[in-house]
Amino acid sequence: MASTTATLVAPKDRRGRVAARAAAPARRRVDRMYYVFLLPSLVLFTLSITLPAIIGILFSFTNSIGFGDWQFIGLINYVAAFSDPAILQSYLFTFGFAAVTVLLVNAVAFLLAVGLTSRIRGKTALRTIFVIPMVISGIVIAFVFNFLFSNSVPAFGQAIGAGWLSESILANPDLAWVAIVIVTAWQAIPGTLLIYIAGLLSIPGDVYEAADIDGAGKLAQLTRITLPLVAGYVVINIILGFKGFLNAYDIIVGLTGGGPGTSTRSIAMTIVTGFTGGDYAYQMANATIFFLITVVIALLQLGLTRGRNVL
Repeated sequence: MASTTATLVAPKDRRGRVAARAAAPARRRVDRMYYVFLLPSLVLFTLSITLPAIIGILFSFTNSIGFGDWQFIGLINYVAAFSDPAILQSYLFTFGFAAVTVLLVNAVAFLLAVGLTSRIRGKTALRTIFVIPMVISGIVIAFVFNFLFSNSVPAFGQAIGAGWLSESILANPDLAWVAIVIVTAWQAIPGTLLIYIAGLLSIPGDVYEAADIDGAGKLAQLTRITLPLVAGYVVINIILGFKGFLNAYDIIVGLTGGGPGTSTRSIAMTIVTGFTGGDYAYQMANATIFFLITVVIALLQLGLTRGRNVL
């Protein structure tokens, strides 16, 4: 009797296993050639970025000056960094500068994108012209604008009798940041503009035709149709722009060198200056803190853009 039961159950069990295997998705085999091409990049990334970063984080717990003997000192560098006025001021300047710049860049880029996707003549040529700043080196742009702000603009102010234009804005500790915002925005707008153009071109024309039939004006179409449909692009541009502006360095070096005094010294400048000034371990602690902040921003970006499918 037992053998008969086993004989009856076995075929059913085999059919169940066969059905389960059929229902399970087939596992895609990865060609080994992919790993051959991936390995060199992985090795280079590890040796040039990952390994130095790990070593730097370890040294942030020491009193090393970049060479010679050193000792582990625990969290002393981190405690000192949180109470250092120079570091706190660099964070305040960098985050304030990034917030103002990202708002300016996105507002101007969005308006330009709306204009360059409308029915105007020569929009292809205009798109090419507006993209030019993106392909020029930041340090080159900074030196050019340094000359303009230091010489051309004051000369123009003296010629028209405008006292507020007669002095270089770069020499004013209260206004030098404005010059940095203007130059950074001038270079960053093209990249943001291209993303907005892609978003606007993805909107079906039927939507606007229906709005015209319903009697919606251009302003209503902009606020009730265009903006909601490109909201994903706005979020991505704001987060990527803010994260990028936190690393501001080359334009600041070429424009103000962090001055007057330390009024425009960014976090990146503070870290690099400390490396060359004998504060290696101390600034590595600062760099680690900055790294953790950027990781939080990256996670925020992933959370806000997940599922939007805009790029």
